[in-house]
Amino acid sequence: MKSLIRIHWALGLVAGWLIPLFVSAQMVITIDKSPVGVEPIAVVPFAWRGPSPVAPEGLDVIIATDLANSGRFDPLDRLPATPRSESEIRWEDWKRLQIPNVVIGSLVQKTPSGPGARYEVEFHLYDVLKRERIIAERDTVRHGDLRKAAHQVADKIYEALTGERGAFDTRIAYVTETSDLSGARTYALSIADSDGFNAFPVLQSQYPIMSPAWSRDGRRLAYVSFEGNRPGIFVQDLSAGTRKKVTSFPGINGAPAWSPDDSRLAVTLSKDGNPEIYTVHLASGVLRRVTQNLAIDTEPAWAPDGRSLVFTSDRGGRPQLYRIPVDGGRAARITLQGTYNARAAFTPNGKHIAMVHGNRGVYRIGLLELATGELEVLTSSRLDESPTVSPNGRMILYATTTGSEATLAAVAIDGSVRQRIGLEEGRVRAPAWSPFLQ
Repeated sequence: MKSLIRIHWALGLVAGWLIPLFVSAQMVITIDKSPVGVEPIAVVPFAWRGPSPVAPEGLDVIIATDLANSGRFDPLDRLPATPRSESEIRWEDWKRLQIPNVVIGSLVQKTPSGPGARYEVEFHLYDVLKRERIIAERDTVRHGDLRKAAHQVADKIYEALTGERGAFDTRIAYVTETSDLSGARTYALSIADSDGFNAFPVLQSQYPIMSPAWSRDGRRLAYVSFEGNRPGIFVQDLSAGTRKKVTSFPGINGAPAWSPDDSRLAVTLSKDGNPEIYTVHLASGVLRRVTQNLAIDTEPAWAPDGRSLVFTSDRGGRPQLYRIPVDGGRAARITLQGTYNARAAFTPNGKHIAMVHGNRGVYRIGLLELATGELEVLTSSRLDESPTVSPNGRMILYATTTGSEATLAAVAIDGSVRQRIGLEEGRVRAPAWSPFLQ
């Protein structure tokens, strides 16, 4: 019976279903807690010049929402004025209201309306105290790229004011499950913008799909599919729409994680009897076994420097995180607090690991500082799962359950801001945040 329970636990970890969480697919972000010192900012409605009375996208609304969702800024709901140019800015008025920065922009339609229409997007960011312009940029974009252009503007504003690279122009992958009236289920691997818009399915199947993982160049997704009722690991080329089966051995094939150079995947396989960590070279298909233990070893996470892997193992009796050289060797336990630590996700700088930290039946998102071993619990729910870190290392997206409500949520890496992300259609699990897009 004990071995059966351990195999069920391994399957749950590989699938990312240890704590089943289902949420809808259209994101609505609500900030629960904002950091002390959140900075006010004014994003003036963009001037619109085109044949129709209404602009095709509210760029200023998208930009302001992005900045608010970062937890670092508080865009004004009501503006005392709507200047259209620098000459119209009444500096003393904004200074009196203690608004340090103002964003002014415009959207101009340059070609006839239609899917191929092109627009000129221009924005200016001003420092009110210094009475000077910080950024001034102009770009021409297609109709279908207007939201993307707004995210890029928000990224530039965020970086100029914080010194950190913005991550608004990124994407999130997730798996959705829907049922028809007969009870038949359809699974989809989907991608959306970081704010939940522009969602589209990459793959649809009658078989379960799980554990999506982005390549470091953002061009491919690795995932697990149970096609033919047998788990296999696939890699999907997002631009070409093609895919390749990487492994389909008897037993467990799961938890793919990309190497920093995208040449290999770290995976969990039980082809030799016990769930172990392997690496597979994508070009040659060559397998290399990393762990050698009678325990359940699963959920590898590749360190940013490519030299080691962190994985979940019950070799000490309970699930904990261990670190091992990528070519194998002695595994060292790195988590010492709590009875359960799993699902490691490195921050981009390799200094911290986000994870699921469990103690006395409560599962929350924790952050481990590798240099000191200090663990900080960032969330306060009872059932949190599947952490994934934004490419700028600022936010952690995860799945959570509160009472009967299952949602996605995000927390700042320093715990200063928390967000609930409500979803309205379908059921989704296993979020994965993309890298910066090329």
